[in-house]
Amino acid sequence: MEASLGSFERFLSLWIALCIGLGVWLGVASPDTFEFIAQLEYAHVNLVVAIFIWIMIYPMMIQIDFASIKEVGQRPKGLFLTVIVNWLIKPFTMAALGWLFFRVFFAGFVDPATATEYIAGMILLGVAPCTAMVFIWSQMTRGNPNYTLVQVSVNDLIMIVAFAPIAGFLLGVSDIEVPWETLLLSVLLYVVLPLVAGVLTRQLLLSRSGEAGVYRFVQSLKPVSVSGLLATVVLLFGFQAEVILQQPIHIVLIAIPLLIQTYGIFFISYFAARRLQLTHDIAAPACLIGTSNFFELAVAVAISLFGLHSGAALATVVGVLVEVPVMLSLVAIANRTRHWFEYEEHK
Repeated sequence: MEASLGSFERFLSLWIALCIGLGVWLGVASPDTFEFIAQLEYAHVNLVVAIFIWIMIYPMMIQIDFASIKEVGQRPKGLFLTVIVNWLIKPFTMAALGWLFFRVFFAGFVDPATATEYIAGMILLGVAPCTAMVFIWSQMTRGNPNYTLVQVSVNDLIMIVAFAPIAGFLLGVSDIEVPWETLLLSVLLYVVLPLVAGVLTRQLLLSRSGEAGVYRFVQSLKPVSVSGLLATVVLLFGFQAEVILQQPIHIVLIAIPLLIQTYGIFFISYFAARRLQLTHDIAAPACLIGTSNFFELAVAVAISLFGLHSGAALATVVGVLVEVPVMLSLVAIANRTRHWFEYEEHK
């Protein structure tokens, strides 16, 4: 099984591309089905997508050893990097890129009112660091699960108090409302519940067969975890099939600054991690956390502030569309440059 899984993972980008095409085709061929699935949500969190993401995250949560989490405090540089990138760099570079492209470079293609909404959507993405998907990216780069959990948890705590002030400042409004149900439900579904399930599973496995049993069980769940990722991609692109086909030019215009932002933030973080001499299992997840977005929260706020069919909502949706393929490419880069951090691992 492990050999076949290795072959499958080696071509994961191909499977993702096929799932993107499948999602768009199914979204057009059977829109009623996706409309029904889209309605299965609470507080703007789609429950079906949440289940698939949960399936992705659960195997990594089993690997978390709470006895080792205390060691995170002995290596705080990774946490500092995550906090600085997510809250002092990323929101402001996103706002700057949005203004530069839609007020200067693309001014002739988009009317001013629509441009303002696109910029707003980009800002909302920039102020919402990832909570869920980063666990799967961390797992794919063989990240330290204990450290990743702490990094995500710290970001969640900061987001509760910092999201509204920073978003309000960059959007130029003072009455922004945070959809607390969306934020808290997402943390519960994507962090708390899979963490509890993972801890209980780990304790049961350790009591029966030790660390070897934990390893075998996690390995056996890899096909399930990857299947969850592929199913999520099909759903996300199926939900947005009509938007993709109806506004392809505007989607491309929005995607360009988002791509520049994503790759730019990753490489800024990655080179900083190398200068800080972080080990690769901490550096890779730290950089991927800063790169990816909490798109559920961004979409929910965009809809509540600007409306379901607004340019801001469209911009956040484009963020969803570009994230999975882009993050896979960054995972590949991180894995191929693991040797950059080998000197630290031998210390």
